[in-house]
Amino acid sequence: MSPFGGRETSERWRTRAVTPYPSCVLLLVAAFAGRGAIFKCLALLFGLFALAAGGAGEPAQHFPNKPLTLVVGAAAGGGIDITARLLAMRLADYFGQLVIVENRPGAGSRIANEYVAKATPDGYTLLVATAAMTIDMAFHDGLEINTLRALTPVSTISSTQMILVVNPSVPAKNVRELIARARAMPGELNYSSAGPGTTGHLYGELFKLRTGTDIVHVPFKGTAPSLSALIAGHVDMSFATVPGVLQYVRAGKLRPLATTGGKRSEVMPDVPTMNEAGSGGMEANVWYGVLAPAAAPREVVNILSRAIADASRSPDFRQQLLDLGEEPMASAPEEFGKLLREEVARWSEVIKAAGIRAD
Repeated sequence: MSPFGGRETSERWRTRAVTPYPSCVLLLVAAFAGRGAIFKCLALLFGLFALAAGGAGEPAQHFPNKPLTLVVGAAAGGGIDITARLLAMRLADYFGQLVIVENRPGAGSRIANEYVAKATPDGYTLLVATAAMTIDMAFHDGLEINTLRALTPVSTISSTQMILVVNPSVPAKNVRELIARARAMPGELNYSSAGPGTTGHLYGELFKLRTGTDIVHVPFKGTAPSLSALIAGHVDMSFATVPGVLQYVRAGKLRPLATTGGKRSEVMPDVPTMNEAGSGGMEANVWYGVLAPAAAPREVVNILSRAIADASRSPDFRQQLLDLGEEPMASAPEEFGKLLREEVARWSEVIKAAGIRAD
């Protein structure tokens, strides 16, 4: 069984063809050598067939022996694409094989998801996904079951935190003051997001749910216009990823109030967590991870997971991720599967409580 509860593959790797010519020669030689030699040669022949069959059942022994492909459900140049390309370089060094990044954007990454799910389940075609996958599953009935059956988790790569930022004109200097202001002025404060059903939207609704406040959602078509409106003062606050707002915080264009991680961000260590700031129940990270087709051999999945763990221990790779606003976060397949199930449950609760509909 896979960590998702899906089926393991029953397919065996294609066996190498065994030419009958050497066997015939062996038997002819044995015939001239005497009856005892014939039995010995037959035993040797059967042994060779057994070795060939046994080798076919152990694909991990030679994995990988050709290039791998990391499929990204977003256009080139974005955060997930850059992370995938950094990982590709590490895996290429680790395996001594070419690792290609292939962009297949569209339909909220479902095009990429389906492409990998239908790929040959040999571990050579892999999906690099984000936490948005679990939100998508939470929104659509049946999608969770289908996705968790079609794909199996390999490992997370890295994580970043969402951060609550406000326009500097907002009087609240911390989360407690913001909550007090929102409760005193129901329906007056608003928050921007990159659009309905996005991570920023769901975190905003989670904040309302956990704090009992009434703030208004103002959706935009993308992260850039959402942050532009916030910087211009057209909206009061927003939940965005640390990499997305880091430059604006450092430039003083946005004021950070808290992050959503279980611990402070290594990238912004001076900013408290939501728990520290007085708003519990908001702990969640935005992760990037690798998944394979559900029927990929377990041995191959484990090899890939170990390779990602090795990359996460590299000081250079770690620094590259920190420069992006991410932190290394490799995990075992079982841990990744548990994380996915927990996140789907969390966002399903928020969507139901807020009465949000998928567009």
